[in-house]
Amino acid sequence: MERLEDQLVADFYNYEALLSDEERKILLSAREFMATEIKPMVNEYWAKGEFPHELIGKFRGAGLTALSYEGYGEHPEAVSNLLTGMLAMEMTRTDASVATFFGVHNGLAMYSIYAGGDQEQRDRWLPAMAAMDKIGAFAMTEPLGGSDVAGGMRTTARRDGDTWILNGAKKWIGNATFADYVIVWARDEEDNNVKGFVVEKGTPGFVAEKIEGKIAFRIVENAEITLTDVRVPEANRLQRINSFRDVAEILRATRGGVAWQALGVMIGAYELALAYAQERKQFGRPIARFQMVQDLLVKSLGNITASWGMLVQLAKLQDAGIFQDEHSSLAKAFVTSRMREVVAWSREIFGGNGIVLGYDVARFFADAEAIYSFEGTREMNTLIVGKAITGQSAFV
Repeated sequence: MERLEDQLVADFYNYEALLSDEERKILLSAREFMATEIKPMVNEYWAKGEFPHELIGKFRGAGLTALSYEGYGEHPEAVSNLLTGMLAMEMTRTDASVATFFGVHNGLAMYSIYAGGDQEQRDRWLPAMAAMDKIGAFAMTEPLGGSDVAGGMRTTARRDGDTWILNGAKKWIGNATFADYVIVWARDEEDNNVKGFVVEKGTPGFVAEKIEGKIAFRIVENAEITLTDVRVPEANRLQRINSFRDVAEILRATRGGVAWQALGVMIGAYELALAYAQERKQFGRPIARFQMVQDLLVKSLGNITASWGMLVQLAKLQDAGIFQDEHSSLAKAFVTSRMREVVAWSREIFGGNGIVLGYDVARFFADAEAIYSFEGTREMNTLIVGKAITGQSAFV
């Protein structure tokens, strides 16, 4: 393969060449958009711990929403999972918070409706979400339930005629402070199965309070939600979700997207470290000429290249419709572990400057911790893969 124009320095094995010409145009458009429209505002809002709402308008004109949902986005056909993954990587390469805002809306929320809703529900909600006139959130995690939420969900739903009454609490819910549609997952009191509900902004009894004091994802407005006798019409219950098994289908797809985000964090940190090593001089020469600095850079590039190759194959399995929970779990566990190494090595190259926000690498270092933990911890994903390869469950 010929080296592509505008190829990233971290794309050592030229993975972008696997995209079609049309797909690469979309990727390069996203790259330019993130560099010119998003990057200049990132550090200011990360430092303040605030979400810049003008960002929604910027995304509205970028043409990047709903590309995976045929019939709802600007693209006439759904794009490949390879392009979808590389777009997640591209956004996170600039900033993980902004990529997470977009991923929650375009991925978790919209895909919940696309996969879990019937045709009437898709047509009712997705067009406005595709245009980013309405913003979505995804409320699964609870204050007392993270890894065990599948079997121990405390938020309840009780049928009352043509409505459902929701009670409980959710935590760490991105976009929830301003979202128009929040996908709330609750356990049906009658059959004990998990069901999904679209709670619209302004519904009485729904309260979302911003979580303050975070050291990662500071631009994302994560919220703690309280649900007190929240009434939702049956028409807002996702009609194709009947148990947590159906929810797992959604999480399987989105978990792979988080692995692509981890790759983006690695690439963003590595690019900064490589540029800094070539510019920073000590003992009369660039530190890139020192063996130990080159060792850190090459180990970082190795992690990036190996992770990228794994995710390319994961995307192929997704496109073929044959990928399983253990495939996305292995990718999430492996790539996020490699990410932690790369951001640490990249920050190390900066020395003391590596803890100053203005050099950017500190932001990647901090945000990596959130990506490492959410959408299934390394331990939980490891046990999913362990069960698949041994046939034995080690879950407590």
